[in-house]
Amino acid sequence: MTTPDFRTRVTRPSEAQRDQALVVLRDGAGDGRLSHDTFMRRMNIVLTARNRAEIDHAMADLRAHGRFSEFLVRTVTRVATLTVRIRRAWCGARLPGLRLPEPGAGALGIGRSPLSELRLDDDTVSRRHAELRYMDDHWRLSDLGSRNGTYVNGLRIAGTVRVQPGDQIAFGNLHFRLSV
Repeated sequence: MTTPDFRTRVTRPSEAQRDQALVVLRDGAGDGRLSHDTFMRRMNIVLTARNRAEIDHAMADLRAHGRFSEFLVRTVTRVATLTVRIRRAWCGARLPGLRLPEPGAGALGIGRSPLSELRLDDDTVSRRHAELRYMDDHWRLSDLGSRNGTYVNGLRIAGTVRVQPGDQIAFGNLHFRLSV
């Protein structure tokens, strides 16, 4: 007596399974885990796969992380950046204060030139570096085309930006905290 031959039918992957696999591949390429050529080759495998095993093989090293893994990565990232945030806060609190002039006092020229109202004797400060002016009920800081830049809260400015007490500003390598 012979045993009957039960052949299991292999089902083709559904469109939803293919779409899900393509999302994982796209994220892998976006994260830099796949080169463009590898992404294209694996995408072709997913689109022409005859069974789920072929799709699984194409994505074996790109499996999406579970909730616990994502939580762990977020927690480690926050802890790692904590020292940077503490250092910034500590340094920001220790910056020398730059007192804003009274409204209506006119423009405050900042630079290395002896003709500047606020003279900063540092090689990274241009002769006519920046200008601080009170207009339209707000303080405005303008960079005057300085070589080493004017920064507000760590971002280099081009042109004129609105500033307020507490902002951290830098002219070249000299850093200040605006105060009233």
